[in-house]
Amino acid sequence: MRRSALVALFLATGLGQAAAQDAAAGEKVFVVCKACHQVGDTAKNAVGPVLNGLFGRKAGSVEGYNYSDANKKSGITWTEEEFTKYIQDPKGVVPGTKMAFASIKDEKKIKDLIAYLHTFDKAPVKLSQQ
Repeated sequence: MRRSALVALFLATGLGQAAAQDAAAGEKVFVVCKACHQVGDTAKNAVGPVLNGLFGRKAGSVEGYNYSDANKKSGITWTEEEFTKYIQDPKGVVPGTKMAFASIKDEKKIKDLIAYLHTFDKAPVKLSQQ
């Protein structure tokens, strides 16, 4: 009986993680972001700023990128929650932003994208289980 309980717990935990965030799937979501943003060791500012180390960073703070005044003055520090709101409606969250991207509405895709972007943080980050 104890073994059955452990197997059930293992399966439930594994299924919960699979339903949470998936960085590999997030890399596929990032394809739409690549038109403007770069990540990784060789990333450079392009149409949009580099997204390495996004979480915990203040909006409008990547050196060398020319942000809109609206973005610089937004007062946002990027968290998973702030990023989720922003990626769903960039111009609604920061009126006057120059980010010309419609949005990503699918919550699973957003969670996967967040997991992928976390792979470019300097220190390991614990993902939320939203």
